[in-house]
Amino acid sequence: MNIGEAAKASGVSAKMIRHYESLGLFAEAARTAAGYRRYGDKEIGTLRFIRQARDLGFPLEQIRALLGLWQNRRRSSRQVKALAQAHIDALEAKLAELQAMKATLEHLVRGCDGDDRPDCPIIEALGSGRAAVAHRAPAGRPHP
Repeated sequence: MNIGEAAKASGVSAKMIRHYESLGLFAEAARTAAGYRRYGDKEIGTLRFIRQARDLGFPLEQIRALLGLWQNRRRSSRQVKALAQAHIDALEAKLAELQAMKATLEHLVRGCDGDDRPDCPIIEALGSGRAAVAHRAPAGRPHP
């Protein structure tokens, strides 16, 4: 199938397929005599794997490692689990950061009357540096 058909079958856009090829994350497709890319079931499976990993938020380098493990039938599940756990840890840290940002914004919004007057404590806090988010380390982990 051509790149458009591969995109439809895998759920990965043609642009992203080309991008993954340029990064070496996905092997360059075989080409027809006219230079068109051709994809088979194996490539579609790989693209679906990449899409699923991206949907779970794995960064490209971890996806590269996961692809290597997926293709290595002699892998240990310990390696896969370690990668997944590292991603969970990163997500937890990001979630804590987002929660702190939300709490800061909620505090600022509560302090604003939101009326027709030009004075605004949100703008004042942003301009003065008082809107800085208090970064909290997740429970049980030291603050970097």
